[in-house]
Amino acid sequence: MESVHPALDNAMFQWRDGEQRLRSAELADQAYLESAVWEVLKEIRRRLGSSFEIGELAELYAAGTDWAEDIAQSRAGTETVAAVDAAFARYSREASDYAGGRMHFRA
Repeated sequence: MESVHPALDNAMFQWRDGEQRLRSAELADQAYLESAVWEVLKEIRRRLGSSFEIGELAELYAAGTDWAEDIAQSRAGTETVAAVDAAFARYSREASDYAGGRMHFRA
């Protein structure tokens, strides 16, 4: 079955991949990466607020993440993409229409 939201599906795939890369990172790098994720999360929250839908988060991501990579770079060095994607993955779980990894459609 083909998704009706391929851009969202792609973004969520990238976000989950970022989380996996963080889990696979060298132990010595994990503290820096987690710090970067936390800082990016704070900025996402500032930009979107605490009440949002997953599509809004995907739009923010699609609009470009240079700002997030700059934040991550100041904390984690070279693994900015992994930290940014992991931050988006974690924040996605707070979306009002997030339901265990899938969008929850309201009637």
